Formats: sequence, structure tokens, C-alpha cells
Amino acid sequence: MARMEGEVENFIYTIRTMTRLEIDMAVEWAAAEGWNPGLYDSDCFYGADPNGFLIGLLGEQPVATISAVKYGDSFGFLGFYIVKPQYRGKGFGLKIWNAGLEYLAERTIGLDGVVAQQDNYRKSGFKLAYGNIRHQGTARRFPVDPGIVELHTIAFEEVCAYDRAFFPDRRREFLRCWLDQPQSRALGLIRNGKLAGYGVVRMCRSGYKTGPLFADSPELAESLFRALQAHLPEEAPIYLDTPAENPAALDLANRHNMSAVFETARMYRGKSPDVDMERLFGVTSFELG
Repeated sequence: MARMEGEVENFIYTIRTMTRLEIDMAVEWAAAEGWNPGLYDSDCFYGADPNGFLIGLLGEQPVATISAVKYGDSFGFLGFYIVKPQYRGKGFGLKIWNAGLEYLAERTIGLDGVVAQQDNYRKSGFKLAYGNIRHQGTARRFPVDPGIVELHTIAFEEVCAYDRAFFPDRRREFLRCWLDQPQSRALGLIRNGKLAGYGVVRMCRSGYKTGPLFADSPELAESLFRALQAHLPEEAPIYLDTPAENPAALDLANRHNMSAVFETARMYRGKSPDVDMERLFGVTSFELG
């Protein structure tokens, strides 16, 4: 990423690619904003696109971050758009925002933004596709469907092929890490000898997040969600981020007595991707799509 400099209140503001350790800092900022990141997210985020995390420095002081991660040849996703509170309203955010858009130029770009900021994103050409709703509940113990297996027992290529129905482009390197995080569990569901769904649950600063959760039917999504809870501490907080336009995903959260605690606006600049929403029950990550 090229360096970008500009005079802001008589200081030099520089934007450059983050180091791996600076991504840890960005995750800490996200935690301070109440985003409840996973304990081991940083490695997977960095692996998705080592050049896709930008930091804005006022002199040597970090004041702003954004991620602009490239997937495959056609898609990119914006996240981690944070300006430290004492530096907001001074133009630092807009400059790093524009740098992220420049890095993803010529691609369809997605984001999960705070609902109240939709008008600002529209100014950059983003259009609302649908809402995502974060639900919170408590983990419980259920009988486990005998067709559910540890995901690592399934060929990685088969998992990647299944994943493509739910994501706009390839994300092999991200998945390779995401499916094998410490203090997490990745499960697949087999029907008629084929993968018919998979899900991941990972430890976060508070409780556990489920994501992704993909399945060929609401019944199979239910089975996976139950199995993902089987080894969690009983009554531990558990989260599921559901697309609001999939009624079956909302029903799943309601059946597990989960409450809506947060909402994002999924927006795209460029052609909205063709994603199988009927089988998408849990979003992978609000930060990386």
C-alpha cells in the first residue's frame, strides 16, 4: 500500500499497511468499541490478506484503522473502521476510508455497517442489501445428530466448494485458519455421503460466537447449532448473527430463546453478489464478511 500524507492540523497524517502486531492493536480497539472479537481472530484476519489492513498515524501515534480485505479476483470487504474517540471529527477517518476504497478499486465491495451510518456509506456508492441481527442466548446441552462429524475429517477442498454458495468469492486461506482456531469447534453434517452443512463456534472476549452456520435445510441448521453447543460450558453466553431476510434463521434464534442485541446493515458497492440466503443461517464475521 502506498504511503499517503497530508497536512491535518499541522501534523503529518500517514496511512500505511499494518504489521501483524498492529492487527492485534486493531482487535483491542474493536473490543473497546464493544464488538466482542474472538480470542484468536487476528491470525485468521491477517491470513486472509496481509496487505488489507491499514493504519492511520498522526506522527507516530496510531489514530485510525480500517481493513480492506481482498477475496479472490472480484470481491473485497471493509471492516475495522475505527478512529480513536479523541481524534474523531478531524478528517482522519475519511482519509483512511478512501485509502481502503482505493485498495479495493474495481471490485464489488461489501461491509456490515452500523445502521445509523447508512447515509454516510451511500455517499461512497454503497446500497443496502439486507440487515444482519446479532442474537444472544445461553448454551444448552442437546442430543447430537449421528450425521455430524468433526469438520477436519472432511476434505478441505470439499468444504471450500460448499462454502462458495454462501460467499461472493474464494476465501481458502481465511478458511484454512478459521476452521482450526484454538478454543473453537468446527463441525460438518453429512447426508447421503455429502456435506450438507457446516458451522463453527469460537471463544470470544465474552462467551462464544457461532459463525458461519450454513445448512441445506432449517432442520439441518438446527442439528448443527445444537451440536456446536455440546462442548460449551452450560449457560455460557452464545451469539448467532443471522441475516434478517432469512425467516428460518430468525426462527432458529427464537427457538433457542435468543434476544436481538445488535444489528448491522449489509451494504455493497457494485453488483450485489449472488449468495444463497435461504441456506445461510449464521454470518461468519461482521469484520470480514
